[in-house]
Amino acid sequence: MRAVICGAGIAGLSLAGRLHDVLGWEVVVLEKAPRPRAEGYMIDFFGPGYDAAEAMGVLPWLAELGYPVSEAAFVDEHGRCRARLGYDRFAQSLNGRLLSIMRPDLELALRERLSLAVGLRFGVGPARIDTGAYGVRLTLTDGSTLDADLLVGADGVHSTVRSLLFGQESRFLRHLGYHTAAFTFDDPEVHAELGDRFCLTDTVGRQMGLYALRDGKVAAFAVHRASDPRSPDDVRAALRREYGSLGWLVPRALAKCPQSSEVYYDEVAQSDVPSWSRGRVVLVGDACHAVSLVAGQGASLAVAGAYVLADQLAGTRRIEDALAGYERLWRPVVARRQRAARRTARWFVPASSRQLDWRRAFLRFAGLPGARRVVGATLAGGRRPTLRQLAAVPDWTRTENAPDIAHGGASVRRYERTDGSHAGKETPDAIQ
Repeated sequence: MRAVICGAGIAGLSLAGRLHDVLGWEVVVLEKAPRPRAEGYMIDFFGPGYDAAEAMGVLPWLAELGYPVSEAAFVDEHGRCRARLGYDRFAQSLNGRLLSIMRPDLELALRERLSLAVGLRFGVGPARIDTGAYGVRLTLTDGSTLDADLLVGADGVHSTVRSLLFGQESRFLRHLGYHTAAFTFDDPEVHAELGDRFCLTDTVGRQMGLYALRDGKVAAFAVHRASDPRSPDDVRAALRREYGSLGWLVPRALAKCPQSSEVYYDEVAQSDVPSWSRGRVVLVGDACHAVSLVAGQGASLAVAGAYVLADQLAGTRRIEDALAGYERLWRPVVARRQRAARRTARWFVPASSRQLDWRRAFLRFAGLPGARRVVGATLAGGRRPTLRQLAAVPDWTRTENAPDIAHGGASVRRYERTDGSHAGKETPDAIQ
């Protein structure tokens, strides 16, 4: 069997590894970007994706690339802490099953674990999709064609596969009323002041967060309220205009903001697609169930959703039945998280001083003895099915000496970290 996956992000890479390693499929991954994405922000990785990463044998790589974060501190215009959430408390509420990792580094770890037998092509994407009873023919942007038994759209919230086969993007995206941005810059003094803290402005309507990276750089993360989903033409100018009135270290960060092409910028949106598959074409990750950064578990759900899909394909005779089973199991999980995100958006970016006070009160409560279970349930989005209830999980997971069986000795890719250091073996000379 042959699968073509459009999108070399978290969902696409997770699925590629499972289809090749577990099912023995021939897999080709296409990515329209010319190279792996370097822009992105820090994520808290926990929940079903953490469980899936452990079952896939990739968790040690994520731990190696992760960051120790002591606390999330909300500071005023003078840098004084107004509220904080200790990450030890956060981790305890999740039974220690939490990692803080840069999104590009999570992709790196998944990419590293791909067998060299998986074709990985950058700079090319889908231009036309022709479906048939027993497969799919994909015409690419370079004019070539690929035939596949299964085509997967793992190409994000602005999915090209979804647009080509399911309809216009406007039918499926729910704009949540925010824009977000992320960039990095060099400033040794700011780097030293931040230490291992994730610091955010304690402000109404907009906030900027700063944290230190391993390579001496400082990462900035910004989110603000915006009624228009369209991105500005000049991103750097828009950021300086939107956040220029904030104090603390924000003016210093804005002064060092790189050119627009080096800034990650997008609307904050959820995707809601009535049906995730059509024939032998299926959507995964943000292409069909983006929960938005307000929810905080998009990466986790992308990994776990890919795991569930692969499990259905392994245990079901007909591809179409497997795709239906995947949606039946996974849609309720992500729909619950999407609803929770819409309810708690005001906590993420307070619209008024009153809502800001409410967030401070919650964070004070989170620090009280006995609050661990309530805090964990709130941050994780309530009770959810375990991965074991949704898919087959190896018996060796959640043990101290879990074997590394993800590739059974197959050769794997090795790339550089985003900070320039190596994480494993030598990088191959060429990408297939």
